[in-house]
Amino acid sequence: MRQEAKGPSLKNKKINNPVPSRGLFFKIDMSKVIADHRVISIEVPADGNYILRLKSPVEIPTIKPGNFAEILIENSQDVFLRRPFSILDVNYEERWISFYVKIIGKGTQQLGKVKEADNVNLIYPLGNSFSLPEKNGKVLIVAGGSGIAPFILLGKELRKKNIKATYLIGGKSKKDILLIDEFSKYGEVLVTTEDGSLGEKGFVTNHSIFQSPDFNFDKIYSCGPEPMMKAIAKIASDREIDCEVSLENMMACGFGICLCCVTPTQEGNKRVCWEGPVFNSNYLKWQI
Repeated sequence: MRQEAKGPSLKNKKINNPVPSRGLFFKIDMSKVIADHRVISIEVPADGNYILRLKSPVEIPTIKPGNFAEILIENSQDVFLRRPFSILDVNYEERWISFYVKIIGKGTQQLGKVKEADNVNLIYPLGNSFSLPEKNGKVLIVAGGSGIAPFILLGKELRKKNIKATYLIGGKSKKDILLIDEFSKYGEVLVTTEDGSLGEKGFVTNHSIFQSPDFNFDKIYSCGPEPMMKAIAKIASDREIDCEVSLENMMACGFGICLCCVTPTQEGNKRVCWEGPVFNSNYLKWQI
């Protein structure tokens, strides 16, 4: 997350910023937007959860699955830093971008007070993105909690390449299972809930798909609570399946400057906001 922007110089401008390579910084021509976006709709799929759709004042640059934005939380005496949110969906022709927001702290509580026609200031697109299989095949997408956010855009890209996707969504109860109708546009949707109120009972790793003879995926993607991602990464490693995870570390800038989001990897500490948030699970120094 980034310190609160001061003054009009960061408003309604399109700029170019450096993006990462294996070195410290490497400049390429990738547009970033820092601008006020008008709220055009607020959907509430469940209590404490909402979909925020924002109209951009400028042409939206290319957004890839896994990219995120830093959102300025205004009118708050307690929240001084921007908050990172995965980009849920985008429409380039109509110039809107959307985010899934789960209210879990002061920042999201304050953001939840916005109304239609209000302005919300964004910096985007940030971070890297999921890689796609080089050939047609089958992929498994495992998400829990707010980890569902990156996977609509991923589903769209997979469909363009005729790659079959299976979604496995987990939550504590059925009220935590959201956007199933949207995900079903891009693949089969499987569900687990801890209380058994929807789908199979248990954690995502307890789902019967992992014992199925048809478990022959070419790649696995995952985002959600770290223990869940580690469990999925272990399954992938044991079965020699390529696995990518999107980390949800605390971020205070979004540009790789403050170093508060670093995670250990096989090549030393890497910044989740800059070299990530997407990493191959084998690249991370996870004890699995």
